[in-house]
Amino acid sequence: MSIVTVGLAARSYDIVIQNGAIGDAARHLAPWLGRGRLIIVTDENVAATHLPALTAALPGVRVDPVILPAGEATKSWAQLERLCDTLLALEVERTEAIVALGGGVIGDLTGFAASIVKRGCPVIQIPTTLLSQVDSSVGGKTAINTRAGKNLIGAFYQPDFVLIDPATLDTLPLREVRAGYAEVVKYGLIDNPEFFAWCDANGPPLLAGDAAARIHAIETSVRAKAAIVGADERETSGRRALLNLGHTFGHALEAETGYSDRLLHGEAVAAGMAIAFRFSAVRGLCSADDAARVTEHLQRMGLPTDARSADVMASGATLAAHMAHDKKREGGTVPFLLARGIGRAFLDKSVTLAEVAAFLDADAALAREPA
Repeated sequence: MSIVTVGLAARSYDIVIQNGAIGDAARHLAPWLGRGRLIIVTDENVAATHLPALTAALPGVRVDPVILPAGEATKSWAQLERLCDTLLALEVERTEAIVALGGGVIGDLTGFAASIVKRGCPVIQIPTTLLSQVDSSVGGKTAINTRAGKNLIGAFYQPDFVLIDPATLDTLPLREVRAGYAEVVKYGLIDNPEFFAWCDANGPPLLAGDAAARIHAIETSVRAKAAIVGADERETSGRRALLNLGHTFGHALEAETGYSDRLLHGEAVAAGMAIAFRFSAVRGLCSADDAARVTEHLQRMGLPTDARSADVMASGATLAAHMAHDKKREGGTVPFLLARGIGRAFLDKSVTLAEVAAFLDADAALAREPA
């Protein structure tokens, strides 16, 4: 077992990483069991796979499950309203913890609901996907999607505790693990070239189920995110913005696919990171070799690396129009996470959407050329 602390003064909290942690839930969740009840929000898939084990690990505790539909479409106004109404019907108290058991969708939605029900209730994250374990369960970003774009309605609301059980990854389809891996390698590409080299060597066994590789990847990622969040919780200094590498391009791809299972969030981020590196190379910021190395690695891991392989055939102008709704937009300008090399990401506020649109059209044309 390892423990990582997110340092936020009075709002600091621990992240416990332990194989079999769900089976040890009574010990880990003891501080929040004062009422003898736990409200657990999950989705239909996770309810069938992990809810029975979690419930069995809490003898003598009354478990009130709230089971929502699976999939990105659940991050919606309608499901937020449904969840809040259910929590109120269950007479949740302001001191009573709400548990999010599931992937990023459940974590984001439950965290947002907890932030607004009775003006704020404690929330515990028990992430069950690789993506949520290394990224979305940590840091307090909560949100829903709207017609205007992804994660545009939400709040910064930190969890009180995060419990990560890497054994849950054994139940995931390979596609879901691949999608989560994109958020793992992101930490290497941001500011840790040594970790990217580790990923390059150990990514395949990680995907194949190597327990030691998975634990190392999760702990390294969580420590990196905890340090960034502790230094820049609300993206006021620009440090936390580095965690959005690949996301501006990726969110546009997701918007074009209707936030559906046609393109998973991690797949979109992978394509977005590869695009960001190639765009950086075209702008003379990083070498073509670094851009090619990132693209080759992600392709080898079975992830999309451009719009075409992400099953998006939209024009550059259409994708750029999606980016115009980016929540980081300031003064009419969308900042882009670009790179001066592997492990050297930075925020560039000099990019125009017209430039991005032209690059995306040229990048798509290259992708269509026969090898």
